[in-house]
Amino acid sequence: MSLHIGDTAPDFTVDTTNGAISLHEWAGASWVFFFSHPADFTPVCTTEMGRTSKLAEQFAARNVKPLGLSTDTVAEHLKWIADVNDTQNTDLQFPIVADPSLTVARMYDMIHPNQSSTAAVRSIFIIDPNKKIRLTMTYPMNVGRNFDEILRVIDALQLADKYSVATPADWRAGDKVIIPLSITGDAAVKAFPQGWDAPRPYLRLTTVK
Repeated sequence: MSLHIGDTAPDFTVDTTNGAISLHEWAGASWVFFFSHPADFTPVCTTEMGRTSKLAEQFAARNVKPLGLSTDTVAEHLKWIADVNDTQNTDLQFPIVADPSLTVARMYDMIHPNQSSTAAVRSIFIIDPNKKIRLTMTYPMNVGRNFDEILRVIDALQLADKYSVATPADWRAGDKVIIPLSITGDAAVKAFPQGWDAPRPYLRLTTVK
């Protein structure tokens, strides 16, 4: 199944390290950072799980719930979490989906046959409170994710929703943003009374707080 930006994230009910959850109900009014990893007790995955755990306060500040997945069992996950906590100096609390049947992994197209027939690649889905998929990223098994980019893109999505703006290349919180071409004339003046710089008619840069 191929999922696209703007699609409703498929719901599922599944066992996790924090008990059974149904995705949409569990997400509630929060954003979700749903990410897969190839297998428990593997080195890159251990560092990624530790990093996600250490960023718990950063995710919470953005109203984001992390949700991991691999095609191992809950029992294996729980044993592995002890290793993650010990080696990464953290206390992992977010749920990790158990998917030994590959049901969810296939639902979200996380199994790439040229990588593995049973292990998930490093997929990322950012899901908004309306259960819409807002971003997808896929890393190969041997490359760890950039968590600074994950937080940056969540900030960009949330800012864009709040102010109806777009963000330029390499945007960081506090940088200027772009007024979309769809907002013109009096509507632009009303939406952005602070004004803007326009090096070209189609490129209007402004600041928002």
